[in-house]
Amino acid sequence: RGYPIEMLASQCSYTEVAYLLIEGELPTPIELKAFNEELKRNAMVHEKMINFFSGFKSDAHPMAIMVGVVGALSAFYPDSVNIHDPAQRRLSAIRMIAKMPTIAAIAYKTAIGQPVVYPLSSLGFAENFLHMMFATPCEPYTVNPTHAEALETILVLHADHEQNASTSTVRIASSSQANPFACIAAGIACLWGPAHGGANEAVLRMLKEIGSVERIPEFIERAKDKNDPFRLMGFGHRVYKNY
Repeated sequence: RGYPIEMLASQCSYTEVAYLLIEGELPTPIELKAFNEELKRNAMVHEKMINFFSGFKSDAHPMAIMVGVVGALSAFYPDSVNIHDPAQRRLSAIRMIAKMPTIAAIAYKTAIGQPVVYPLSSLGFAENFLHMMFATPCEPYTVNPTHAEALETILVLHADHEQNASTSTVRIASSSQANPFACIAAGIACLWGPAHGGANEAVLRMLKEIGSVERIPEFIERAKDKNDPFRLMGFGHRVYKNY
């Protein structure tokens, strides 16, 4: 859209960037307020959908849950699956942005055996996600502003990532005129792979394997050895350069 990512990450909220991607321009204060209200109205999921989560094993992979539940959104919101209607296309985008944190948080809560925490309209986008993830009915929960700011920046940086594997998958699936929720579920399935978004998970496994600071030189040497299958994960796409 012609905006430097450094400017967006340091000066804009995630919802401003989401608006930019949908509408093509950054919102005015009035437009942003209306857009945030629209997201808040759509943040909850259908109550029957929550029953889905109890059907997964407690150790089910989070991405497996996301693929299943996001695909099922088309069964709950059939009024926004007509891709030929601009209003429905926009509504499906709004619902996807608004409900994704809620779905992810419910997946986490049910996996650890805690009650589901509903979104609060008084909180911002990143704050709400942290609230739904870590609040409990037992005591008040205050979102750490540093954590919320960090999450906001992460969301901005991940909002648009060129024509990557999952974006291509969504576009290929949508070329058959499938409904938007099913297409996004296909993109999540692609994102799951260790050569794409799953690389974050691979980083955690790598750090666990390394174990301690003292072993870092050993693993760097292994990464340099062409005959060793070990790879350093988490250093970004190869199109990124350091100068």
